[in-house]
Amino acid sequence: MTPAERIAQATLETQWEGGLWLVGGAVRDPLLGLLPPSEIDIVLEGDSADLAMFLWEQGVSTIQPVTYPRFGTALVCVEGGQVEIVTARSESYHRESRKPAVEPATLKEDALRRDFTINTLLKNLHTDEMRDPLGVGLADLQQTVLRTPLEPDATFFDDPLRMLRAVRFKNRFGFHFAQGLGEAISEHAGRLKIISGERIRDELTKMLLASTTPQSLRDLMTLGLLDVFASEFSEGIGVDQGSYHTKNVWEHTLDVVGQVACKASLLVILGALFHDIGKPRTRSVDTDGRVRFFGHDKVGAEMTFEILMRLRFSRKTSADVAKIVFNHMRLGSAVPFTTAAARRLTRDMGPLLGDFLTVCEADAASLRAAPKGIDFDDVRAKLAAVRCLTRNEPLESPLSGAEIMRALGLPEGPEVGMWKRKLTEAVLDGRLDPGDREGALTLLREKSSPEDREGPGEG
Repeated sequence: MTPAERIAQATLETQWEGGLWLVGGAVRDPLLGLLPPSEIDIVLEGDSADLAMFLWEQGVSTIQPVTYPRFGTALVCVEGGQVEIVTARSESYHRESRKPAVEPATLKEDALRRDFTINTLLKNLHTDEMRDPLGVGLADLQQTVLRTPLEPDATFFDDPLRMLRAVRFKNRFGFHFAQGLGEAISEHAGRLKIISGERIRDELTKMLLASTTPQSLRDLMTLGLLDVFASEFSEGIGVDQGSYHTKNVWEHTLDVVGQVACKASLLVILGALFHDIGKPRTRSVDTDGRVRFFGHDKVGAEMTFEILMRLRFSRKTSADVAKIVFNHMRLGSAVPFTTAAARRLTRDMGPLLGDFLTVCEADAASLRAAPKGIDFDDVRAKLAAVRCLTRNEPLESPLSGAEIMRALGLPEGPEVGMWKRKLTEAVLDGRLDPGDREGALTLLREKSSPEDREGPGEG
C-alpha cells in the first residue's frame, strides 16, 4: 500500500472520511505520466495536528508527528514515505519576512496561496474525486503552461523562492511561462535576497540533479536570479578563451555541465559548474594574441569554496568541489601520463579521483580539440593499475619514523622527517612499491651511506 492508501484506510468511518485531499505533486505527476513523489501533501479543512496524532495513535505513522501550529502543518512518516498534512489556509506576508500570518480558509482560498496552478489540483483520498478549485489548473497542465494562481507579482512577493521553482518546473516538465511570468521574475529577482542560503541550496540542488540543468542555469542567468546568490558566474559571459575553445567561458561551462547532467553525482555536477569560475579574473593576452588564464585553477578553487559555503553547502562538499577545481588542469600538465603521475594523482585526489576524472573528461570534450597528448583510456588504465597495487597499502613511506630512527641510528629530529619524505617520493616515483618495507630499508641504507648521505636541508 502507498502512504495515501494507508491513511485513507485508517480514516474510513471517521470524521475525516471524504475530507482529505491529495494536492501538489501527488496529483500533478501521475497526470503527466510520471511516478508520484515519495513525499506527499494532504490538505483538509480541519486541524492537521489532530489528524496527525490520530495516525500516530493508530500506528499508521511510524514516528511521533512533528507539528507547526503557527502554520497549521504537521509531518508524519508512513511506511513508504513522508506526508505533510496541511490545514487549508490563507497567508499574508510582511515585505521583509518569509513568515506569514496564517488564517484557516476554504480549499479554494488555500489554492490561491500555492505557487502554480498545476499544483492546485486536488484528489480525494477516499473517493478519487478530482477537483480543480481555480478552474484553470487542469487546462494549464494539458497546455503545458506554468501560471501563478494570483498575479505573479503577488505570488513571488509571498515567497521569492517560487521564482527558482518556476525555472525548475519549466524545464523539468517542458512547460512555458504564462504571459508576464518571466517579466515578473526579472522584476522581483532581487527579493530572493530575503531567502536563506539553505532554501536556495536545496532548490538549486534539485535543479542541478535534473536532465535539463544547462537550460535551467541559462534561465537563472537570463532572468537575473543567478546574480542574486552567485553573481561571479556572470563574469564569464562573453569572455573569449582563445583558439582551443569555440565558446566563451559561460557557454563552455554550460556545455561541460551538459556533458554530465543527469548521469553523475551532485559533486561532479558542481565540479563541472565551477571548474572555470576563476578564468575571468585571471585572463591575460600575450603580445602574439594568445589568451591565457594563469592560476585560474587556484583562484577558482578559492571562489568555489566561498560561494558554496555562502549557499550553506557542507564544509566537506565545499572543500571537495574546490579540490576538484584546484586540480582540474593537472592532466594537461602531466603529458605523457606516467605511472609516477598516476601514483601522485591517486594519492592527492583520494576518494575524489573518479569524480575528478569525470569532470576532466567533460571539460576536454567541450574543447575544439582535446588537449594534446591526453589519452583518457591510458589515464584510466594506469590509475586502475595503481588502485590494484594500493588496495591494501597507502602511497606513503613503508617505514614509520621510529623504524627509520632504528635503521639509521638517528635521534628524533628533522632528519627523520626528511628520510620519511624521501621514501614517500620513492613510492610515488615507482622506485618502491607501496608497503615494500625491505625495499625501503635497502634504499634507506644505500642513500644514507657516508658518500651519498645528504643533510636535512638538501635534496
